[in-house]
Formats: sequence, C-alpha cells, structure tokens
Amino acid sequence: MTQRIIPIESAVFLREEQWPTAGIDAAFPRKQPLWLEIGCGIGDFIVQLAARHPDRNYLAIDIYNKGCLKTCRRVEQNRLDNVRVMRAEARYLLDRFIPLQSLFGVIINCPDPWPKKRHRGRRLVNNHFLELLRCYLAPGGEFFFATDFADYAEMVADIIPAVTGYENLQAAVCSTDLGDYPISKYMRRFLEMGQPIYLFHYRRAAQLAPELLQPPEFEKGFRLRWLAHG
Repeated sequence: MTQRIIPIESAVFLREEQWPTAGIDAAFPRKQPLWLEIGCGIGDFIVQLAARHPDRNYLAIDIYNKGCLKTCRRVEQNRLDNVRVMRAEARYLLDRFIPLQSLFGVIINCPDPWPKKRHRGRRLVNNHFLELLRCYLAPGGEFFFATDFADYAEMVADIIPAVTGYENLQAAVCSTDLGDYPISKYMRRFLEMGQPIYLFHYRRAAQLAPELLQPPEFEKGFRLRWLAHG
C-alpha cells in the first residue's frame, strides 16, 4: 500500500527543488558547524539536541513523509531556528547535496535493523556506508550510532574498527551507558522494558590519505525507490 503524501508547508522544511544554490549554509539564519541526523523519526531526539547546542546547525532527514511532517511541527513548537528538515535517503543526500569534508557530526539512532538474515544487506551502516561517510565528515567530525538491536550492534562492532579513518571515543567499541546522550521516545520505550541501547561514538581522523577522501562509487540502495513516487 502506497502511503499518502501529506504536503509539508513548514518554513523549516527543505524540498529538493528548493535546495539553496548557495549551499546548505544559506538555509540557516547563521553560518555554524553543520550536523546531520539520519532518520529523524518524529523529531523527538533532534529538538533536544538542537536546544542544547544553539551554536550548531542541524539537518534532520527521513525517508518518510509523515516523520518529516512531525519533526517540522516539533521544531516549530520549540522555536528552534537551527534545524532544517528534508525528506531524503542518506546516500542520495550525501551524493547530491553535501560538500566533501563539511559535516561536523552525523547521528544515526535506531535505524531499521532488518532482522531477517536474508535482509541484512539492506542495513544502512555497513562497510560501504562508513567509507562513504568518512569522505563527508570534517577532520575530527563525530559519528554517533545507536541501536536497540544486539545483532546490529555486533555487526557494526565487527566492521568499524577495520575501516581506516575512524577513532573510537569510548572505552569500548560500543557502550550501553548513554550518559547525557538525548533519549528519544522510541529509545525510552526499550530502556523502560530493560532492553539496552548500544551506542557507538567515533570521530574522523584529522589527517587522512587523499585516496581515503574520494567517495566510493554511489551505491543505489533499494530505499531509493521512494524517490520515484514523490
């Protein structure tokens, strides 16, 4: 069943055809370090983070129209001028709109874990994606990945140490101690049931060989099919 697309008229919503030709900085009232949240859901997480850090700009993306709509409403209700929302697939966004080495931080919280073994190739965070992301993170740019699915955490824990250019900022590869990390409504539900959230916190190395900063060939994931349907 195709989801009905609800028009989003919010001033904080960026349509692809309206993407500023002057660059992403032109979409915000102030030029500040740019962070990207991939999979903003209903916006519960990003409004907490943006309120804590008014000195950063945040671009929150989701592939679902309804999630973008709810995030826009939350951003407006909290009167945040440092958040913009876009309906986009992460790899497509990076390839089309984000300058290389420009992101000061990237956050991915509880993406679809694709639990069935035959579907695990659909997971967003894999070797190819980490190599791609490395090219768009600024030197020292931070990467947060959180998942409630143990198998996904184990997979990322296996692959990320082997991808050149990422430095761990925690004592272990991942941690279930979230500290002051903002907790979304979705994450809170799992924590209240006694299920852990696995958190990864890495940064891109300050110095990398030029060949490591050339994006790998654009890999069109199955998720890009939504682009053909508005």
